[in-house]
Amino acid sequence: MAADVKPRLIDDQLCVAVYNANKLFNHFYIETLKPYGLTFPQYIALCVLWEKDKLTVNEIGERVSLDSGTLTPLLRRLESNGWVKRTRSKVDERQVVVKLTAKAKSKRDEIYQHVTDCQDLLNYDDDTYVNSRSAMFDLSDRLKSVDGQDLAEK
Repeated sequence: MAADVKPRLIDDQLCVAVYNANKLFNHFYIETLKPYGLTFPQYIALCVLWEKDKLTVNEIGERVSLDSGTLTPLLRRLESNGWVKRTRSKVDERQVVVKLTAKAKSKRDEIYQHVTDCQDLLNYDDDTYVNSRSAMFDLSDRLKSVDGQDLAEK
């Protein structure tokens, strides 16, 4: 480390703030989704399907940045709990198409309302919510733009 570089204290590091917020947010969603027997990743997959039903596993993965190895067991559990139905594509048997069940469709508005009610506990006004979300998208975009080779050379 160069002599003129002052190390950042733990409480001043962005990565620690994001890590702590992520842990707390995951706990927040564990509790929020408990009445529905859903995990946070399952909820996210359902949100994608509520926006557009009948997607392939790869299409869902692209929307939520998860690979099929992570999504497949998650979708299996959703299927075994009656939220989705998975079938092989008739056009390409290598692809699995996921569609919502009647249960998932009927529970959508209730779950969205419950999540919104819980988010209201954060006391975010609309501007703070939008600004926070924008800051996270900006951080994600900046992290995606960093080349792994550049990191290795630093």
